[in-house]
Amino acid sequence: MICAACFVGVAQVHAQDSRVAIFDSQRVIRESAPAKAAEAKIEQEFSKRGKDLQDLATKIKAMADRLDKDSAVLSESDRIKRQRELTDLDQDFKRKQRIFNEDLNQRKNEEIASLVDRAYKVVKQIAEAEKYDIVLQDAVFYNPRVDITDKVLKALAK
Repeated sequence: MICAACFVGVAQVHAQDSRVAIFDSQRVIRESAPAKAAEAKIEQEFSKRGKDLQDLATKIKAMADRLDKDSAVLSESDRIKRQRELTDLDQDFKRKQRIFNEDLNQRKNEEIASLVDRAYKVVKQIAEAEKYDIVLQDAVFYNPRVDITDKVLKALAK
């Protein structure tokens, strides 16, 4: 629901010839140099575990294919034994994959939180230096002349 008081407040600020600016936080998270560096760092950090998971998935697929191919000639006990091994390995894979995804998401969230904190500090510095009365984040519509996102990106790149 849209807050009517918010519109009144923005209208009053504008009516008093105050300076208003906008910045696009999602663009900062996607395009900033620290965001790209964090993404590369996370990729490097998790690449070995990701490859290990891919290797395990390939092994499970090969075992399943071999079981399908050999099931006609296997004794009942051997077939059941192989099925159990395959099921156990598949459950282990799913557990490892879930843990991997949780760890990866946690690291991404940590890096995003750090970036957002830095971006807010930069926005505050820009607002104080350029004497903005209010800086809004992620507006639905705005005139590009009030957008300070490029300035934030440039400051974060330093």
